[in-house]
Amino acid sequence: MTDTHKPQAGPLPLEGVTVVSLEHAIAAPFATRHLADLGARVIKIERPGVGDFARAYDHRVDGMASHFVWVNRSKESLTLDLKQPEAQEILQKLLGKADVLVQNLAPGAAARLGLSYEALSRNDPRIIVCDISGYGDGGPYTEKKAYDLLIQSESGFLSITGTPDEQVKAGISIADIAAGMYAYTSILGALIERGRTGRGRRIEIAMIDAMVELMGFPLYYAYGGQEPPRRSGASHATIYPYGPFRAGDGRTVMLGLQNEREWAVFCDKVLGDAQLAADARFVSNAQRVANREALRALIEQAFAGHGAEDVLARLDQAGIANANVNTMNDIWLHPQLQARRRWTTVDSPAGLLPALQPPGMGGDHPARMDPVPALGAHTDAILDELGYGGRAAGLHARKVV
Repeated sequence: MTDTHKPQAGPLPLEGVTVVSLEHAIAAPFATRHLADLGARVIKIERPGVGDFARAYDHRVDGMASHFVWVNRSKESLTLDLKQPEAQEILQKLLGKADVLVQNLAPGAAARLGLSYEALSRNDPRIIVCDISGYGDGGPYTEKKAYDLLIQSESGFLSITGTPDEQVKAGISIADIAAGMYAYTSILGALIERGRTGRGRRIEIAMIDAMVELMGFPLYYAYGGQEPPRRSGASHATIYPYGPFRAGDGRTVMLGLQNEREWAVFCDKVLGDAQLAADARFVSNAQRVANREALRALIEQAFAGHGAEDVLARLDQAGIANANVNTMNDIWLHPQLQARRRWTTVDSPAGLLPALQPPGMGGDHPARMDPVPALGAHTDAILDELGYGGRAAGLHARKVV
């Protein structure tokens, strides 16, 4: 299912950029992995003996954690016990060679270590510092603990997600991913800005900001105290029919209509009832949403005599958007990903693993796909690079690294 990774023919966009990251879990590692994909050197600082706690989330990938494998390829792992002055000295020396510092430590922890933008920029005005936190600086929530699910809740996401009877979280770490993506794009912007001005800057990414930005549609839909979108399972809350429908073989197909032209075609070509398009209950999207249960019954009655594959074929023939309801096993073998050669391989402490080329890369412009690092795999090499090679044994003995 994977293509053998071929070396990059030319330089990647971020080659020559060094990123130091005090990171754990998902938000910061997600951002820095994307920087590594583009060629940046990413040095991941981890606690000796323990490392990023995401390493221990599970053991699903040949003994390694699924989250960790996903967001930590192409990085160098340097272990440092930052409670010890010698480790802080090593980190400061490393930062003297860095372009970017990314951190998602507990609120205030980085500043106490002398890692604020204000402190670092005194010696290096070109440094870019990206601080990722749950709620950002200032305000009553600054010190509040923030995990992905908690931000999904605080941002209002849970209020619109699920069924009428139950709120449901996203099946992925959407708040972490949102924060990581805004960190990634903001760092790219800051690097471009530095190229023009010669100065770095501080970037503050709050998970609450990122998630509320993603909530723009439901916020405006409920503007001025109007009724918010109701929880509607896998169906769209405000467009109908747009969601899952059961076929005659018990399988589910997903379909979506976006306008009145498509509605008329759907009634005629798929349901076989052109007159239904003019039914007063369904004559506009607002009416279809209001009468969705009656319309669902009519659609599933029309589908009852057909298997899912037949229904999908009829929808394709009519030009109506549709999709399979795929499982994880289906995705590993998805024909579109296979045909477009989106899969490659990445090495790891457990051997070669399949890895998806990141969006926007692949083909003639493949991403960097270096190994997922073992804990501390690059510690001695980096110590030697920084001039600590002769002291490495003692640093290990004192558990500084």
